[in-house]
Amino acid sequence: MNQYLEAAREAAAKAGAIQMESLNRSFQINFKGRSNLVTEVDIKCEKVILDLISSRFPGHDFLAEEGGESGGGSDYLWIVDPLDGTTNYAHGYKRFCVSIALAVKGEVKVGLVRDEAAGETFHAIRGEGAFLNDERIRVSKTGKVEDSLVCTGFSYHKGEMLERTLQPYLKVLPEAQSLRRDGSAALDLCYVAAGRFDGFWEIGLNAWDVAAGTLILEEAGGKWTGLSGASTDIYSKKMLATNGLIHDEMVSIMEEE
Repeated sequence: MNQYLEAAREAAAKAGAIQMESLNRSFQINFKGRSNLVTEVDIKCEKVILDLISSRFPGHDFLAEEGGESGGGSDYLWIVDPLDGTTNYAHGYKRFCVSIALAVKGEVKVGLVRDEAAGETFHAIRGEGAFLNDERIRVSKTGKVEDSLVCTGFSYHKGEMLERTLQPYLKVLPEAQSLRRDGSAALDLCYVAAGRFDGFWEIGLNAWDVAAGTLILEEAGGKWTGLSGASTDIYSKKMLATNGLIHDEMVSIMEEE
């Protein structure tokens, strides 16, 4: 798997360079929805990532945020978010990243998340641990929600989806030590993996948001499920991710009527 990790690392570095070059400069912004932005930087980053990986591994398939799914049914599927945190990026708020994962026969084997602005790269190969800038990371040892710093995200969709998002937020807010909403699910998962957050949940996710981050979290000793605590996969729209120690308590809080 090392050859795939190195390709992901190189592709993410190229995308990160594009992001920093264009940050705080004028660029085209389009809308996929009322609050769902896509910039020309997203498109450029995705192209450089897919071009590099496809040149190294012809025949592999892709699932990318802007380009969708492509390929001919290979066992190898690259899952790419070229710019996670686009709204942050468009406003010059330095909480954005590149997320690249490789799934083999449906199981994520390699994950890499690069935060160019912070100079941080999180990565994992299944069974080999999780790393931040090549230093081993582990989840926190916090055992109670009342002592926890947790994080969430809100869907771009308003109306009924906003109400569904607010319900667990309003339940967790008074129980946790503090709560953040930073706008990049990939980084949020990596922060749980690194012990910076103790837990994270979100409704309205996509596979490219979480494929790399969930592997990194697992390899750091964390746990992720659906909001009810049931097993799920990266294609589910709802996710709860924690250090494992507060997981059951988080589920019980969010399920309370």
